[in-house]
Amino acid sequence: MEKKLVIACDHAGNEMKEAIIAHLTQAGYDVTDFGCDGTASVNYPDYAHLVCNALQEQKAALGILVCGTGIGMSMAANKHRGIRAALCENEFSTEMTRRHNDANVICLGARVLTVEKALALVDIFVATEYEGGRHDARVAMLNALDEAK
Repeated sequence: MEKKLVIACDHAGNEMKEAIIAHLTQAGYDVTDFGCDGTASVNYPDYAHLVCNALQEQKAALGILVCGTGIGMSMAANKHRGIRAALCENEFSTEMTRRHNDANVICLGARVLTVEKALALVDIFVATEYEGGRHDARVAMLNALDEAK
């Protein structure tokens, strides 16, 4: 089954977001773009919310968020029930957050990563499956934290 993906960025991440969309579309993925569409200053929580909402409504399998550092987007995304967003800057962490944490959102920093590096991380993120098994209890614990709020 083809994975449906959702993506958004703030003003700092627009160029990287566009490159990611082109890359994933060429690879055959169905990508929905929630903006932003330029470099005029916007508020990253608004765009994180759009991606997280789509995931919560099961309109996509995975999400991608891009801002200057990836930090703001990851903080905003993780405020949403059922979202496990991971700020990724290297291949190992990207693979492990999918395999062991069942992360459903990757957050990337356009001011700290090259476009080429970001594309490599996105490829790993979308291709890596969650292992389940011994990790299920930990993911369940993460999900239970949503109820503790």
